[in-house]
Amino acid sequence: CARCHDHKYDPITQKEYYQLYSFFDNIGEWGRYIKYGNTPPYIAAPTPDQELKLNAMEAKYRATEQKQQQFKAALGKQQKAWEKALNTSVKIDWQYERARQAHFEGGQFDGKRVNDAGKDIGNFGFYDKFTISTWVEAGTKNGAIFSRSKDVSEEPGYGLYLVNGKLQVHMTVRWLDDALRVETEQTLEQGAWHQVTMSYDGTRLASGVKIYVDGKPQKVTTLLDMLNQNFATTLPFWVGGGSGTRFEGEIGEVQIFKATLHDDEIQMLAPRESVNEIVAATTRSAAQQAKLDQYFLKQVAAPEIRDAAQAFFDAGEELAAFREAIPSVMIMREAATPKDVHVLIRGAYDRPGEKVERNLPAALPPLPAVAPHNRLGLAQWLVSPDHPLTARVAVNRFWQMLFGTGIVKTVEDFGSQGEWPSNPDLLDYMATEFIRTSWDLKGLVKSIVMSSTYRQTSKTAPELIARDPDNRLLARGPRQRLAAEMVRDQALATAGLLVEHPGGPSVKPYQPAGLWKELSNEGDYKADSGEGLYRRSLYTFWKRTIPPPFMMNFDSAGREACTVRETRTNTPLQALNLMNDVTYLEASRKMAERMIAEGGTAIASRIGYGFKLATARMPNQKELTVLEASYRRNLDRYQTKPADAILLLKQGESARDQRLDSAELAAYAHVASLILNLDEVVSKE
Repeated sequence: CARCHDHKYDPITQKEYYQLYSFFDNIGEWGRYIKYGNTPPYIAAPTPDQELKLNAMEAKYRATEQKQQQFKAALGKQQKAWEKALNTSVKIDWQYERARQAHFEGGQFDGKRVNDAGKDIGNFGFYDKFTISTWVEAGTKNGAIFSRSKDVSEEPGYGLYLVNGKLQVHMTVRWLDDALRVETEQTLEQGAWHQVTMSYDGTRLASGVKIYVDGKPQKVTTLLDMLNQNFATTLPFWVGGGSGTRFEGEIGEVQIFKATLHDDEIQMLAPRESVNEIVAATTRSAAQQAKLDQYFLKQVAAPEIRDAAQAFFDAGEELAAFREAIPSVMIMREAATPKDVHVLIRGAYDRPGEKVERNLPAALPPLPAVAPHNRLGLAQWLVSPDHPLTARVAVNRFWQMLFGTGIVKTVEDFGSQGEWPSNPDLLDYMATEFIRTSWDLKGLVKSIVMSSTYRQTSKTAPELIARDPDNRLLARGPRQRLAAEMVRDQALATAGLLVEHPGGPSVKPYQPAGLWKELSNEGDYKADSGEGLYRRSLYTFWKRTIPPPFMMNFDSAGREACTVRETRTNTPLQALNLMNDVTYLEASRKMAERMIAEGGTAIASRIGYGFKLATARMPNQKELTVLEASYRRNLDRYQTKPADAILLLKQGESARDQRLDSAELAAYAHVASLILNLDEVVSKE
């Protein structure tokens, strides 16, 4: 309500809403996300093992650098002696070739396209690192120097262009809103030959593109930085054309490298003179000297010097590659220039009203005296011991997770329109203890589950249900159906299949075939294999338009909006899921193997062991009689129809114990399936 107007029921005014909003309306946010991977800004977040490896690699890099420096004086002396003795009349036509994919002289292309004996030249996308260098003599008109794009303006692909005398790099999926364009600040001199190079580091950002003229990096202006998808195309590599424009001038050669060359490497590409010509010259440019130094180091220097230089280079490349592989975490960053924030009249973004400064609602405590007036200060305020709200909200959600209903039932609404707490003193005590123990979540959960209130039996009498159906008075222990994720995890854990190590990327467990075909543009769903099938449900890959069907059957939140209070239902689909889903058929088979291997030799002992695995108690005599009858009935069936037993035991990827009799194992699997489908198993009581 406060976004649009003051509201008589709320203690927060519209002006206060925008004052609080202004803490966040000051970030360098462009309103879009990168489709694949994290969106900047982000920072590296190495694991402890990666941290150790990174430190070791950095130490190795420093050691190889130091060793290379030890040869510096000797290298200089050797090179001077070599230059003095060199016969400069003998041509040494050497070029730098690290990671070079292709090299075309002027006679090898016709200004339209390059085809090199069937090789797919310049086939790069937005994750690839590449460098392309060429010699050009610019004319007066705009045009494509090289490109890999359809010969129509603003088509997908990439290229280097001359536009109004300036060099531009384009990487395009959609010209207006899914592209990257940078332009040099300086114009290219007309009528003179220049060595021009562009490089790209695979970051998907304009900052990852560099342009060089005669080996010198150029200052560039970012025209567009909204690349979000892969710009790779199947079209050929064009020289002097593509994207509907022809280059008006001369092109001398093209070199394509499958790496982002360093500045000093690109500098070596600029000189056209041969090595002997550079030695014979009375003066040398920095680029000529760089080319000469690199030639001597790679071709002439003593082996131990060459080895030391190569080791230093390799250590640097290895370190850079490892740093790129480290996981990252997205962060927020203050904008360089603070934005003006206004109250929006009726909440309309195009109707700014009164200008406001950052501040907090008067109904809540002020910022701590030492806190800065920014998002850091806001974070300190949220967890201040004097703040009445944060700790209460947190402990109430954990109470709901364990008891089914929060002390404040409306966990999503602590405002004046929410429900009053059933036990305000208890809520305050838990909140203050949570702060006193430095926000110890494990300690909070432990204190709740070890309380006498939580450890009560969930059995109840009809008169108590009539008086307190939602157990707000806590006269009995909580009883509720497990959350969707817990139902699956419990079945895997009981079967001995659950992979418990934390962290890592999302995984794709079993799912009925064909669900993605109509609604996904990424092809059909392909389940993982191995550990990916048995990770905790927390790590299950989730596509909002096609969520995991099991999760939705068991009332998991749809993730279209934040949901802090899930519903709980009991439907026939849930029972069908537990009895027929491959996850539970496989879990039943592995649980049956445990019953046979760990439950003794008697039928009753094995069934009792499986029952206890799932319910934490032994079955009573009536329950045991029913389960034994089920076992004998199914054993008779599978002994009569062994093919049916084999079909059941083939469910799931995990290997079955081939030492066990198929009919017997299938019969115990049926019993395990029956146990896993019990209300007592999918409910917490």
